[in-house]
Amino acid sequence: MDFRQIRYFMEVATREHVTEAAHSLHVAQSSVSRQIVNLENELEVDLFIREGRRVHLTPIGKIFFERMKHAMNVIDDARREVKEYLDPEKGTIRITFPISLAAYTLPTVIYAFRLRYPEAKFQLKQALYQELIEGVIKGDFNLGLIGPLPLKEKKLEQKVLFTENIVALLPIHHRLAKESSVKLQELVDEPFVLLPKGFVFRDIVVNACQ
Repeated sequence: MDFRQIRYFMEVATREHVTEAAHSLHVAQSSVSRQIVNLENELEVDLFIREGRRVHLTPIGKIFFERMKHAMNVIDDARREVKEYLDPEKGTIRITFPISLAAYTLPTVIYAFRLRYPEAKFQLKQALYQELIEGVIKGDFNLGLIGPLPLKEKKLEQKVLFTENIVALLPIHHRLAKESSVKLQELVDEPFVLLPKGFVFRDIVVNACQ
C-alpha cells in the first residue's frame, strides 16, 4: 500500500466516480482503476460497489476511508510543519486558552505579535484547565495560556507572563467593605457572580492566592 494508492482511493471515494476522480488527479482513468484494484487485492477486501461508472463505498470501505482521512490529515500537518520550520515567520501558531483571557489579554498579544510577524497565522481554541494542559502535552497546541501554572506537571515548559490583582465588589454595608484588602478565604461562603458556564472559577481563586 503506497501513498499514490491512498490518494487515488480518497479521490474516488469522495467523488464516487472514477472518471471524475481521474480528471481531478490529472491522470488516466485506467491508472486510477488499476491502483484501486491493486489496493483491494492487497487488503483482500472490496472497498467499492461498482454501479456502471458510479461507485459507492462498501461498509468496510467506509471504515477504511475514515481511517485514511485521518492519516492524510496527519500527513498534511507534517508537511505544513516542515514548511513552517523552513519559514517560521509565515507559520501557524496553535494556542489554547481559558475564557478569562479571551476578552483582552489574547487579542492584545496577537495584535502585538502580528505587528512584528504580519504573515503569521493563528489557530485558537478555548478549553478548560485540564483540557488545556493535556492538549499542549499531546502536541495539539504549540502553547497554552493558563492560570495558575501547573507546577507539578513536568512535561511542560512554563513561564509567568504577568500577574494581576483580583478586586471584590462588595455592598457598602458588607462586613468586609471597609477593609483595604481581603483574603479569598474570607469570602469562601459568599455568593459570587461568575463568568458563563464552562469557566472554572477555582483556577482563578488559586492564582489569586499566589
